[in-house]
Amino acid sequence: MSVVEQYARAHIVTATPDDHDDRDDRDAVPVVLRYDPDADPRAVRIGLPGPHEWTFSRSLLEEGLRAPVGSGEVRVWPCGRVQAVVEFHSAGGVSVVQFETKALTRFLRRTYMAGARVSS
Repeated sequence: MSVVEQYARAHIVTATPDDHDDRDDRDAVPVVLRYDPDADPRAVRIGLPGPHEWTFSRSLLEEGLRAPVGSGEVRVWPCGRVQAVVEFHSAGGVSVVQFETKALTRFLRRTYMAGARVSS
């Protein structure tokens, strides 16, 4: 099966204390969206700057683009017509990350296309 990896830019609205550096939190930061069907065909991963990577349900991400949803340490909700918010909870605090909805939609489409190619 093929791994889907997509680079995107996001805005970290709030961050855990470890995430703070000299940058302005309003600046876009690079993130990595990853789907590895061999590891878990139902999960996606989002890698934030630094050692922060979150794994959660692909369906949670998809549902969160339409209406607020949450499960465990991750919550997703639409923010207006063109943005979505993903909120990550950990022992160190909360990171709220804002994405362009089209980047997340493109990534999800690619994950489903990768799954369709494999099952054909």
